[in-house]
Amino acid sequence: MKILEVKDLCKRFGSKTILDGLSFSVNEGSVFGFIGRNGAGKTTTMKIILGLLQADSGEITVCGEKVHYGSTPTNRYIGYLPDVPEFYGYMTAGEYLRLCGDITGMKQSEIKTRTSELLELVGLAGEKHRIKGYSRGMKQRLGIAQALINKPRLLICDEPTSALDPVGRKEILEIIRSARGETSVIFSTHILSDVERICDDTAILEKGKIALSGTVSELRAKRSGSDLHIVFANASDCRKAAALLGAEISDNGTVIIRNASEDKLFAALRTISDSKLPVSKIEHAEADLEQLFMEVIGK
Repeated sequence: MKILEVKDLCKRFGSKTILDGLSFSVNEGSVFGFIGRNGAGKTTTMKIILGLLQADSGEITVCGEKVHYGSTPTNRYIGYLPDVPEFYGYMTAGEYLRLCGDITGMKQSEIKTRTSELLELVGLAGEKHRIKGYSRGMKQRLGIAQALINKPRLLICDEPTSALDPVGRKEILEIIRSARGETSVIFSTHILSDVERICDDTAILEKGKIALSGTVSELRAKRSGSDLHIVFANASDCRKAAALLGAEISDNGTVIIRNASEDKLFAALRTISDSKLPVSKIEHAEADLEQLFMEVIGK
């Protein structure tokens, strides 16, 4: 079942086109990565899905129900974590979640149980301090908890890891991974390693449209070949080989041949052999989303 369907979505701000016939869908029980550089239209899309911003044209359905700007009954299916969540700083995490439960109309017994479950899930069960003293990572974890309070069928996370250190990013991703058992997830990001770590499906947004979409494995397979990494015995051989092969040299002194098809591999080996350049190591590097993303945006 499709939890979310976006069809031919268009949005302009003045003379600038942000979304130009955007279409994608999110399957039930999946984690969907929505990739795009800053300013690509990811947050605009999220706001239109939530009925907070009016599209110029197109259609969105959540759990089979059409989304309407300014009238948002479909939001009962959705939990939302904005890129910078705001809280009442004088509250504790438990107090804030109980307030969220009250607002959504949950029963008191359910609120109590759910609050306990979620504080455990996000690692704040033993935290007694007021929210105003929380770190950015703690606030992000609390933000996910509030978004999950009423067991939504779709969890929307807008750039949930963009301002976090590596430890905080790992924690947030693990929480999102854990949540997939009870909800579908869509999260927008420009951090491609995050997508590779937890996503089932993904789509790359460029110039207002989906440039590529599919599973992470399918996207990797769209590259014509993996990169070839060649390590030479000394720096002079490395520079000579790079010049002969028309290749680049990485910061650690490795010669890299991009998109190395089988023909490129054999040609490189012949050139190296003919030039009698001693090689320490040759390996294929699996294609990653970062390389594919840079190809898509033409960088």
